[in-house]
Amino acid sequence: MGLLSLANDPRLLISAVIGFIVAISVHEACHALAATWLGDPTPKSQGRLTLNPLRHLDFMGTLLLVVAGFGWGKPVIVNPYNLRYGVRRGTAIVSVAGPASNLMLAALLGTVFAQISSGSSGILSNSELLGFVLIYTITINIVLAVFNLIPVTPLDGFGVLYCVVPRETAQALEPLRRYGPLILFGVIILGPIFGIRLFEGLLLPPVEYLRNLFIGL
Repeated sequence: MGLLSLANDPRLLISAVIGFIVAISVHEACHALAATWLGDPTPKSQGRLTLNPLRHLDFMGTLLLVVAGFGWGKPVIVNPYNLRYGVRRGTAIVSVAGPASNLMLAALLGTVFAQISSGSSGILSNSELLGFVLIYTITINIVLAVFNLIPVTPLDGFGVLYCVVPRETAQALEPLRRYGPLILFGVIILGPIFGIRLFEGLLLPPVEYLRNLFIGL
């Protein structure tokens, strides 16, 4: 559901915008943090070691969020040859850092939501907007994490898969680096025409499971 479809209710629109900005900023900043921790100075030199959303938002990714309901941030540039533990293992750590950070943030906010919503005198009883912001931020973080774990480039799942499979298999997967984005967009845009529903079939079950786990809704 795009942000345009939420325009009739400003509270939902504000909540979705905040959730997206928070999720993208944390996701990309943690990629940069992991790369920096592993010894690569590239993200810091490019100003990506920050939670400032202006450093992480991608124009096209944000535009598609508004129109189509899915989007992405500006990729963090990493030099894998600078990474400690070797190119393959280091790249896998950097790749998984983004989705892992989104899931950890969702779990943390779920705990906050449970605490402030408990009882009739809970904070949320007096602030419906705060409840919407928390729910949307938790949900968007989960969606971003699950979506990025799909093993197709340029998503993080491909970086993890490429670096943990045997070297021969990794070499066989190399062509996907070039054609992965086209495959991904094809599945998203044209998939429903052929009965391939990426979000409903693949993403929705784990998203709903994690959402229920974290906030019970």
